[in-house]
Amino acid sequence: METIAYELIRSKRRTMSVEVDLSGNVLVRAPRLMPKWRIDAFVKERSDWIERARARQARRQAALPTIREEDKPFYVKQAKAILPPKIDFYAQRMGVQPTGLTVTSAKTRFGSCSGKNRLSFSWRLMAYPEAAIDYVVVHELAHIRYKDHSRAFYGFIESVLPDYRERIRLLKGA
Repeated sequence: METIAYELIRSKRRTMSVEVDLSGNVLVRAPRLMPKWRIDAFVKERSDWIERARARQARRQAALPTIREEDKPFYVKQAKAILPPKIDFYAQRMGVQPTGLTVTSAKTRFGSCSGKNRLSFSWRLMAYPEAAIDYVVVHELAHIRYKDHSRAFYGFIESVLPDYRERIRLLKGA
């Protein structure tokens, strides 16, 4: 069995952990003073799990839409046309009022809601199915009422989109 390459992050912690990102890269977190040989042994012990996680991430990546930077002008234009009516529709239905809308180039999040209730959406969201876009809009609008991800927050989302769990799967390629 070959050695698994990994990125090591040492910090003030007591335990070790391993994760596999969307690209299949392995990240290990370990205590500052943990000997390198113990970290290597930890990774080797978890090699079967790491390989399964890499395969799972590869399947997810294959299921996600291909988004190219050169398509940005098209998607930004689409976002500016599609999002405002969706936001208005769901905001009225949910009894909330956002203070504004920004289209961003965020790569790691589809949307956000500021403390002042301004909504931001990545233009990359426009490559996903309409059901997924609706979920992200409702999710961010729900943050106007709930500034957390509590049970009440998800209950509020479910009152608007009873199938929200399936819509989340569309975003994750699961």
